[in-house]
Amino acid sequence: MTGVSILGSTGSIGKSTLDVLARHTDRYRVVALSANTDVQGLLQQCLDFKPRLVAMADAGSAAQLEALLKEQAPNIQVLAGEEGLNAVACHADADAVMAAIVGAAGLLPILAAVEAGKRILLANKEALVVAGGLFMEAVERNKVRVLPIDSEHNAVFQCLPENYARDMDRQGVKRILLTASGGPFRTLEREALERVTPEQACAHPNWDMGRKISVDSATMMNKGLEVIEAHWLFDAAPERIKVVVHPQSVIHSMVEYVDGSVLAQLGNPDMRTPIAHALAWPERIASGVDSLNLFDVAHLDFEEPDLARFPCLALAFRAIEEGGSMPAILNAANEVAVAAFLSERCSFLQIPQIIEETMNTLQSEPADDLGVLLDADRRARETAERLVQAGVTRTC
Repeated sequence: MTGVSILGSTGSIGKSTLDVLARHTDRYRVVALSANTDVQGLLQQCLDFKPRLVAMADAGSAAQLEALLKEQAPNIQVLAGEEGLNAVACHADADAVMAAIVGAAGLLPILAAVEAGKRILLANKEALVVAGGLFMEAVERNKVRVLPIDSEHNAVFQCLPENYARDMDRQGVKRILLTASGGPFRTLEREALERVTPEQACAHPNWDMGRKISVDSATMMNKGLEVIEAHWLFDAAPERIKVVVHPQSVIHSMVEYVDGSVLAQLGNPDMRTPIAHALAWPERIASGVDSLNLFDVAHLDFEEPDLARFPCLALAFRAIEEGGSMPAILNAANEVAVAAFLSERCSFLQIPQIIEETMNTLQSEPADDLGVLLDADRRARETAERLVQAGVTRTC
């Protein structure tokens, strides 16, 4: 039996992971779960999967959950805050940790899991965006296997040589082609983008995702963050990562080789596919995903990304080229701007403006110390919040 901990179990990735695990109770056991504030969601998961430990980032929510579990499942330990999340990440019975906490909040427990020698199923791209160099150094030092869960990076992983050792030249890899759906506003006139609502931004045409990542998809910041993630995961220079808009979301990404071959991974847009792949690697298990019907798909379209329509993608490339703490600044400013948009405190087009102004205000520093990166994250959030409160009028 393989023990699995899930950081962020009540989110969309966490729920999909539990769905796959429930199909293979002979192979996997859920040992620990964590959530932010969803008491009822985590309570139901406790009753369904009987983990040994659960944690909630919010202390008040943890107290509510503990009171409910005393009546219904008293043997489950409940912890709270950073200590609780780290306990879930490092549980002695966990062989693998699904890292699915959204945003920079997931960084510290993921690093704790790496230091504990766990197999990392990485769905939190911000860990690599904020602290990619430190994260990969810890991975190599602890000889930990990291398996990407993002559909694009999982596809790249599947298309790379089986023994890929993060050396593109030595192994004949020319470039990585990350596909992007283009989100719900791919063909919308720029003038109309000023008036779009959070509900419209969260209505992704292909994927069922949480609200924050849905907005990131609509701005294409999600793809920008994925470029940074791919840079660290596969040791690929930014100029060797190409974003390709592919509206059908059937090809999840591609790898081009120096001999002219291009390998692609295809499948229905369902996160259970990469989750099942990472859980069982190097084996394969059923995920519950329907077979891809190519006759229904009928055709596949590809487009160059429009950087005028999606300036967040260009900002992400700028961040990785500047290096140091700038990706952490980019990510923090984006989290603040997206939260402001979702609460209707700024418009959709102000999201990239807030991010760019924050990047222009703060200087990049060397990214060789976690304290420096966390301080950059804090200062970027404060700067971005001031911009939200002041209102941003300059057009990117």
